[in-house]
Amino acid sequence: MQLETLRKLYDHQGPFATVYLESRSPAADAEHQLQLRWDDLRHQLAEAGAPDSVLESLDDAVYAAELTQVQSTGKVLVANTDGVLLDDAFDASQGTGDRIYWRDAPELGDYLRERDRVVQMLVAITDQTGATIRQLHVAESHRVDQRSSTDIDGDDAVSKLRENGMAHSRIQNRADEVVRQNLRDVADHITEVARRWHPDVVVLAGEVQGRSALREELADEQLALREIEKGGIEDDTAEAILTEELQSLAEELTQQRMQDNTQRYEYGLAHNTALSGADAVAQAAEQGAVETLLLEYDRPAANEAELVAAAMRTGAEARLVETEVEDGVAALLRFEAATR
Repeated sequence: MQLETLRKLYDHQGPFATVYLESRSPAADAEHQLQLRWDDLRHQLAEAGAPDSVLESLDDAVYAAELTQVQSTGKVLVANTDGVLLDDAFDASQGTGDRIYWRDAPELGDYLRERDRVVQMLVAITDQTGATIRQLHVAESHRVDQRSSTDIDGDDAVSKLRENGMAHSRIQNRADEVVRQNLRDVADHITEVARRWHPDVVVLAGEVQGRSALREELADEQLALREIEKGGIEDDTAEAILTEELQSLAEELTQQRMQDNTQRYEYGLAHNTALSGADAVAQAAEQGAVETLLLEYDRPAANEAELVAAAMRTGAEARLVETEVEDGVAALLRFEAATR
């Protein structure tokens, strides 16, 4: 994950308020429950020293949103005396609890962990006459966040030719050509979106014939392709099955990411291009040597907020590893760093 988009937070002066609102199960009084939760968190921030201007900015951010949606999906907020600097969904699993911080640097470790568990998917649900194409952010077993959906409808000649019963080979050839042209249009759209949006994976779902034909159309493109055999969009049951399949794929790809990061780390240790421990990582960050900050999957690092800030300021990435490292933090290096 590139930290460039979050670096602007560090153009502002601290201290910062960081608020994590946990996602909760839907309830009839969700709005009232969220108000009670925020009142408690607001009081904690005030006791920690957050001034009224910061608290009022956070009030506006919490209550400007659809409260029942915040209750069900969760939220992360970062604010200082300049106002709210980050306002995003935070879909960590239920049970982590609401949290607030009032510190010199934003506490973004958990937010970065969740972001690295999200897989950006370009999904094409096909039939022989076209496809529905969705841009999705899929978190392993947590949520499916749809960014856009496009329907590409093919020539209705296919259905008309079916009604004619495909009387002879000329009609059959015409029908086959219509199908190929329809899916070429779909493939062109996928390629265009992929070049602009850079998905982690392109997923082909829907009818078997449509998937197969579309895979052939995309064969020459440099895309990471996966197929899903179950689920669709024809009814709620098919949609639910498709969602389960996409979440399962997201979990698989997330695990593969962590394994790859762990292998890179182990290789780096053997070649002096990786190190671990809060002090060593901090020194490397001061020298601009950190290329990728490595955080453990579910354990906070020592001095995590300060290390994340140093990594952001030098344009590093943040990734997860599945192995235990000293102080819960390690780094892949751009060059060998001098450590004391």
